[in-house]
Amino acid sequence: MTDRPVAAGVRDTPESWPVHDVEQVWDGGSPFAVRRDTVSAPDHPEVQFRRLVLEHPGAVVILAVDEQERALVLQQYRHPVGRRFVELPAGLLDVVDEDPLEAARRELQEEAQLLADHWEHLLTAHPSPGLSSERMEIFLATGLHEAPHRGEDFELHHEEADMTVSWEPVETLVDGFLAGRLTNGPLGMAVMAYTLRHRAR
Repeated sequence: MTDRPVAAGVRDTPESWPVHDVEQVWDGGSPFAVRRDTVSAPDHPEVQFRRLVLEHPGAVVILAVDEQERALVLQQYRHPVGRRFVELPAGLLDVVDEDPLEAARRELQEEAQLLADHWEHLLTAHPSPGLSSERMEIFLATGLHEAPHRGEDFELHHEEADMTVSWEPVETLVDGFLAGRLTNGPLGMAVMAYTLRHRAR
């Protein structure tokens, strides 16, 4: 491992290593696909290795907090892990060139039938950069009120049709995440970021 100094303004930096071959492993149609890249370090093109990449369009996550410091959470079954998670409203960025904030507004209305007067970008995260290209944009929504009824209401299918909704104190969610009772990554990142910013004000 190469030792590199950590500067006060430490940050991620764009970098691209040479790709010598790309094999399409699976294409399920938009928005997901899996490919296998043959890669090398820039200074050692003779040493090549393979990396699987899950092509992901990105996602938005919404932490909706009411005046009582409660967050709207969903309980939903997630088959890959075999667990019903407590999580936040979220959705894919699968509309071409859609602004993430507009996607967040849409998802909050579709999944929670809520509108928000105030929006704040909490953080950006790559949840699994060793495997997936997914980039998450996490927003805080406050000043909440019910969305008007729409004739074309969003229809839920499969696991989403079994989803339940509740309001939980943000503090309870932070405690649950730190204690390991709640393990959904976006939920944990959102409530921790919110708590740190709230206490700093």
